[in-house]
Amino acid sequence: MDPAHELKLGKKLSEGKTKEIYELPDCQGLVLVQSKDQITAGNAARKDQMEGKAAISNKTTSCVFKLLQESGIKTAFIRQHSDTAFVAAHCEMIPIEWVCRRIATGSFLKRCPGVKEGYRFTPLKVETFFKDDANNDPQWSEEQLIEANFCLGGLKIGRCEVDIMTRTTMAIFEILERAWETQDCTLVDMKIEFGVNKMTKEIILADVIDNDSWRLWPSGDRSQQKDKQVYRDLKEVTPEAMQMVKKNFEWVAERVQLLLESKNPERVVVLMGSTSDIAHSEKIKKACVGYGIRCALRVTSAHKGPDETMRIKAEYEGDGVPTVFVAVAGRSNGLGPVLAGNTAFPVINCPPVSPDWGAQDIWSSLRMPSGLGCTTVLSPEAAAQFAAQIFGLNNHLVWAKLKASMLNTWVALKVADQKLQECSL
Repeated sequence: MDPAHELKLGKKLSEGKTKEIYELPDCQGLVLVQSKDQITAGNAARKDQMEGKAAISNKTTSCVFKLLQESGIKTAFIRQHSDTAFVAAHCEMIPIEWVCRRIATGSFLKRCPGVKEGYRFTPLKVETFFKDDANNDPQWSEEQLIEANFCLGGLKIGRCEVDIMTRTTMAIFEILERAWETQDCTLVDMKIEFGVNKMTKEIILADVIDNDSWRLWPSGDRSQQKDKQVYRDLKEVTPEAMQMVKKNFEWVAERVQLLLESKNPERVVVLMGSTSDIAHSEKIKKACVGYGIRCALRVTSAHKGPDETMRIKAEYEGDGVPTVFVAVAGRSNGLGPVLAGNTAFPVINCPPVSPDWGAQDIWSSLRMPSGLGCTTVLSPEAAAQFAAQIFGLNNHLVWAKLKASMLNTWVALKVADQKLQECSL
């Protein structure tokens, strides 16, 4: 559907301090999330109009959700509809705020006297708060959350679901933390919410993630903070003060777009010994593309044409693009060792092992002369993953895909175990 397409709005499903949710009668299972030009603090004890905030918040949320979704995190976000609204999957919200902290500050210091501001949580600190404005959103323990026996959207929230949300919260924080590091900005803490998708009955990241949702300290310096804390800290709300707050929000909205970009044009070059290895090599390429990594396939033999092998190697060494070479050669693998002995770039052996001589052939990839550092990975998908892990050290988008893939594998195992237990019972 064209983003500019005029949507038919149904009834207002809910309204919060900073947004409204509308039914979309012509789009089954979807809603419109409309932001408002309102900023609040202290459960709306302080609230003001900030012209343009709806557009700023919507832009921030849309970029953040795009980043997470492209990484592989399941979210309610479908698409940005207008400057101030986006289309989302209709969820029944779980009335819990999940707060993830890297650095101790704010309310944590009040609740935990003796902890100094700046204390770094490794691993991350995850806390849960029951959404209850009348009681100032009390903190809940994991046990309270499980014993609440929530049943939302047809899904009972038990131990498995709480574990999934906890693990997902940490993964989301780490992905955004890595992303903000590219802008020399420290993600101090953040809050998120989950909902149960009414169509699929699965738990997904929902609500919004905007400049109300986190603390951001450029260069790790609290005095430069750009988030809503600046508004909370105002002793007096004046037009000049509100303009400063708006500039901070605009700064974040501009930078958050950059989180979707990568300055690293890395690639994997697969060198196969013959065209009989093409199917094996194509699997590596397919997996690389899944991580957002370019992949080139070449045919060369280090035994039959070592000069051509060296020429191809030099071709990719000379253009300044970070490269990982993957050597695909059966029988006697001369390709990987020859490459490893003549380049400082990483080399991965990924031999297509045959059932007849595989046990013998593999030794040509495993036993290297001294001074050669190539590794050997038998699975083509695992070879691509290892290359992605190398690039992920300097590319937050590749790292995010790896992190999300690990999370989704963990969640799938968790759900499978629960289903098996239910069947056993």
